[in-house]
This record gives sequence, structure tokens and C-alpha cells, in this order.
Amino acid sequence: MDELKRLFEFNRWANVRLLDAAAELGDEELTRDLRSSFPSVLDTLAHMVGAEWVWLNRWRGESPKEFPAAASLTSLKAVAERFDDVWSAQRAFLATLSHADEARPLTYLLFSGDEDSQPLGELMRHVVNHGTYHRGQLVTLLRQLGKTPPSTDYIRYLRETGR
Repeated sequence: MDELKRLFEFNRWANVRLLDAAAELGDEELTRDLRSSFPSVLDTLAHMVGAEWVWLNRWRGESPKEFPAAASLTSLKAVAERFDDVWSAQRAFLATLSHADEARPLTYLLFSGDEDSQPLGELMRHVVNHGTYHRGQLVTLLRQLGKTPPSTDYIRYLRETGR
């Protein structure tokens, strides 16, 4: 369980670095359609926090029927506040887990209505991996905007936090 807690600390650390980088953008840059998986920096961040919310709810035994609407996430401030809410709930959830929970099968419904089941620890690792994937996209989007993105490498996290 210590590994998962450390991975989620890393995930937050890396996401905060990109939220801070996004805070340096003007509104037009933040919402400019750069023709990526999600059109803009803001859209990518909104997707990331939405995915973390979906998985958190699945871990808690709920199966959201759809991805949360990003309509209320029209500003970086709104996205950052949603991340804070999700991260707070993630920390509370992680605090309840024992080592045995990592292997516990978790059954949930996909958006299609189909049932799936995986060990909880693997689903949690998926969330961190998903974040890493989209942080890579954000780095590219920031470069397309002429910015120098922050490093979000795991080894940098270890060095900076003394882990």
C-alpha cells in the first residue's frame, strides 16, 4: 500500500506542476484549439480531473453512468478546485486501505453498462498511468504555445521530495 500512496503523491505533485504552468497562460492560450486528443490545455486538464473522479467513485463502490460534464470547468480556477476536491477524497480513501485491499477484486460498471472487475491496486495504478499519459500531452501543448513545460518525471519527484 505504501507504493500506491507514493504513486498518488507523485501524481498530485506532477499535476500541480502542470496546473502551475497552465496558470502562466493567458485565457486565449489556455483555450486555444491545438488539435490534440482534447482541443486545449484546459480541456485536457478537465478530462484528467474527470477521469480521477470517475475512478475514485468506482473504488468507493459507485459506478458513474457517464463522464462528468466539463461545462462547469470553464476556467483553470474551477479545474484546480475540482482537483483539490478529488485529491482530498483520494487521500481519505487511501487512508482506509490495508495491504490486503490492493489485491481485492473490484467490480464496477463501464459507461456502456458492461461489468468489469480488476484488482483495486491495478485500477489505482491505471489512474496514475493515465495521468502520466495526459501530462505528456500537456507538455507538448505547452511547447506548441512556445512555453517551457516543467519536468514531471518520477525521478525528479523522488529527488525533489527526498524519497
